[in-house]
Amino acid sequence: MLIIKIGGGKEINIRGIIKDLSGMKEQFIIVHGANALRDELAERLAISKKIVTSVSGYSSVYSDETMIDLLFMAYAGLRNKRIVELCQQNGINAVGMTGVDGKMIQGKRNTGIRIREDEKLKIIRDFSGKPFHINMELLHLLLEHAYTPVLTIPIIDEQGHAINSENDDIIVVLQKEFKAGTVIHFIEAPGFLEKSDDPASVISHLNDSDIALWEEQAQGRFKRKLHAIHKLFENGTSTVIIADGRIEHPVNKALEGYGTIIQRSRYGKYN
Repeated sequence: MLIIKIGGGKEINIRGIIKDLSGMKEQFIIVHGANALRDELAERLAISKKIVTSVSGYSSVYSDETMIDLLFMAYAGLRNKRIVELCQQNGINAVGMTGVDGKMIQGKRNTGIRIREDEKLKIIRDFSGKPFHINMELLHLLLEHAYTPVLTIPIIDEQGHAINSENDDIIVVLQKEFKAGTVIHFIEAPGFLEKSDDPASVISHLNDSDIALWEEQAQGRFKRKLHAIHKLFENGTSTVIIADGRIEHPVNKALEGYGTIIQRSRYGKYN
């Protein structure tokens, strides 16, 4: 089992990713983003996006009801169905779903996000939360009948409300259930960069034990991504690949070793 995370950047070669996946013999699940499309729609609709950063340094989009509507349009609507369409064109019988559909991905709504604003500590609450449960009966039903799940946000909370969440956290919950040996993240960069502004500074190999150190230095959304990747190894992943999603044959190149390969340390605490 492979878990494929398709980032939401504008330059991601989704067509190339799906074409490569059509030749895969191994079963896979796709989880995708749509942040560039969300921002484009927000601009067209004159909707302001607010980024909040917790006191611990993790950034996220403030998700009110208007933002949830935007997620349905960008993620669940246009991007999800276009990926499903590409899958069908390439012989992959895909089914696109959000976490709301069939309670595929359940989450716990945040009780509050602690932020610092105007030098004051504040607690804000929105429609966001953490995933904690996958509807495995529904997911296995799809997989056993040769359907490929294409999953995205929003997810559903304890009261049946749609909430925003991080797809990286969703992958952690999926991995906990499936014990996928390999997780591939497709991003708009050649891999994990030692210097964020230098594409030539790709780190080709890391051990899982290195991730916590890099997380301490990272900022913004990549800090959150590294935190989630660290959890994947706690759940039993042996390999995480951070790969360039913009190139020709993104999947094939990732599996050939292009990008950053993060592997379980031979003598790490998870052995």
